[in-house]
Amino acid sequence: MIVCSCNVFSDGEVRSCLNPGSDCPRTPAQVYRNLGCDAQCGRCATTIRSIMDQELARKHACTADCATDCPLTRQANSNEPPKLERWRRRASLKG
Repeated sequence: MIVCSCNVFSDGEVRSCLNPGSDCPRTPAQVYRNLGCDAQCGRCATTIRSIMDQELARKHACTADCATDCPLTRQANSNEPPKLERWRRRASLKG
C-alpha cells in the first residue's frame, strides 16, 4: 500500500527501515530521511507513526533488564491516553 503519494513509498518500505537498534528511526521525520526524502504535505505522518508503533511493538522484545526503562513497554503499560488525545479532550472542554 502506498503510504506517501508525494514521495511514493509504501508501508513495506517504512517497515523495512524499522530495525530495533540505535539507528532505528523514532519519528516520521527520521523515516523520511532514512528513505532518502523529506516530508512534503505531511498528511502521511500519522500513518507512518501508526506503522512505526505497530512494527516496533512486533519486532521489539524486552528483556527483564530493559522492561522498566523501555519506552515501548512504558507506553504499552500506560493507562494514560496519548498526548494527542489529551490535547483533543482539553480543547473540546474549552469549547
